[in-house]
Amino acid sequence: MTETNETIASTRQTRCCIVGAGPAGAVLGLLLARAGVPVILLEAHHDFDRDFRGDTVHPSTLEILDQLGLAERLHQLPHGKIRQFQLHTAQTRVTLADFGHLRTRFPYILVLPQARLLELLTAEAQRYPSFQLILGANVQQLLREDGQVHGVAYRDPEGRWHQVRADLTVGADGRFSKVRHLAGIEAVKTAPPMDVLWFRLPRHPSDAADTASLYIGGGRFAVVFERAEEWQIGYVILKGSFAEVRAAGLQAVRDGLAELVPWLAERTEALQDWKQVAVLNVESSRVRQWYQPGLLLLGDAAHVMSPVGGVGINYAVQDAVEAANLLAERLRRGLVSEQDLAAVQERRERPVRFIQRVQQIMQDRLAAPGLVAGQPFQVPWFIRLLTRLPGLRKLPARVFGFGLERVRVRSPNRGTEAAAPS
Repeated sequence: MTETNETIASTRQTRCCIVGAGPAGAVLGLLLARAGVPVILLEAHHDFDRDFRGDTVHPSTLEILDQLGLAERLHQLPHGKIRQFQLHTAQTRVTLADFGHLRTRFPYILVLPQARLLELLTAEAQRYPSFQLILGANVQQLLREDGQVHGVAYRDPEGRWHQVRADLTVGADGRFSKVRHLAGIEAVKTAPPMDVLWFRLPRHPSDAADTASLYIGGGRFAVVFERAEEWQIGYVILKGSFAEVRAAGLQAVRDGLAELVPWLAERTEALQDWKQVAVLNVESSRVRQWYQPGLLLLGDAAHVMSPVGGVGINYAVQDAVEAANLLAERLRRGLVSEQDLAAVQERRERPVRFIQRVQQIMQDRLAAPGLVAGQPFQVPWFIRLLTRLPGLRKLPARVFGFGLERVRVRSPNRGTEAAAPS
């Protein structure tokens, strides 16, 4: 029963209850169902039709989707591609990363609305009888007995209480994770020197394709990359300065972007209302321990990524793949232990720490100096070194495309076979 003493409308029993149908939750749900593990995926929203800022699918994730037979279907959806990251300053243009050099079927970053990716993943998962997706499930409590989590209690859209009892509960509910909060797990945060204004501007058929660009100069910093029919702009501002920026008005933002990226100058007029602007409070954090008895955190619930490199989706997906690799068979038999959960963190923590350190260097050496007004921006020495030495040129694309190593699906595929929870 819940602490409210209200009537429980339903109680379900499963092997794994996943909270949050973002990339980590959707991929984990699919892989577990594919392995014959009974799994219930809870999502607080009623659908996926909302605006996500993370729209980049890197080569690492494309290879994983290819293993699952989904890459071709994803490519059939309207999308853009990023084959290069370039840095533009008043003095020079530098190619930071060229994904064309990667040894993969997918030498690019795919750009498409995250909602379409999640729809594809959950539709595929629903082919398996051991999978159930429940939308509009607002998780409010963890069910604990004898110091172990045994599932969750949630409210449906009508306010009724439901319980899902499970051998394992997975919190994959994002940077503001309710599961993490309910478990009393605190994240260790760092404060990058920037926040980001996200908005979109029109894209013309004659515009350059397959390139994302960073523009730095005059105390301004912006990232520009294509979606299927528009440009997505990340206009970087000093940490905590949004109130000042808003007070100065949209015209100041339009003027600043036009000065920094002249070829977008005429299109800035499309930005007419602050409602068109999403503000990203940039954060980087990581919890010290990703698990408790009966509970595991994945993706942003365990480690919030800076937007640098757009790797958030891909590290969440890698978390899910490795969790399934290590836990699927144990879960199917009802044998998952705290040591098994510790093994997931051990497998994933080093890659996460590594990429967060890379992001921190990029923020400190690019973003922070680039936001200093009245000071000419100089391309950092390590970037000049990376781009000039043939042996190092492929490194940035490799780091942002795959991370420390390629992650592969090794969890079993039992087709439509499903085990019933005991």
